[in-house]
Amino acid sequence: MKEIVGSPGTVSGMALRMGQCACAGASIGFMVSALGFSNYTAFCYLIASMGLQVLWSFGLACLDVYALKRKRDLQNPVLVSLFVVGDWVTATLSLAAACSSAGVIVLYSRDLHICKAQAHLPCGRFQLSVALAFCTWALIAMSSHVMFWILASI
Repeated sequence: MKEIVGSPGTVSGMALRMGQCACAGASIGFMVSALGFSNYTAFCYLIASMGLQVLWSFGLACLDVYALKRKRDLQNPVLVSLFVVGDWVTATLSLAAACSSAGVIVLYSRDLHICKAQAHLPCGRFQLSVALAFCTWALIAMSSHVMFWILASI
């Protein structure tokens, strides 16, 4: 079977999962460090979604490390089906959280100009957190696309 970049049990797959984990963790870090984030439901949802993404990506990265050390093949239909479902669920949740948070940011910074009027709001941190959430989603979208093609080829 032809090896696809980002497939489970490979170095590229592990790098993809670690990138997801790092971006999601950084998104959480920037959002939590911004005072008053808990006043906005969309930001709380972003934290929850990125937390789930960190757990999912870290778990699969550990599985990739195990497969690389033991030289195991992770491309059996049951495992890949689980990876596809998990990736699609986390991708959907991540995109929804990033979009809802971006909507709040655009409303406050561009439409209502609240960020200029109320300088105490850490809008820059909110924006950086949302940008990192979109980066996380892009990485999980790549991963879910790869998993879907592997499932189709098994």
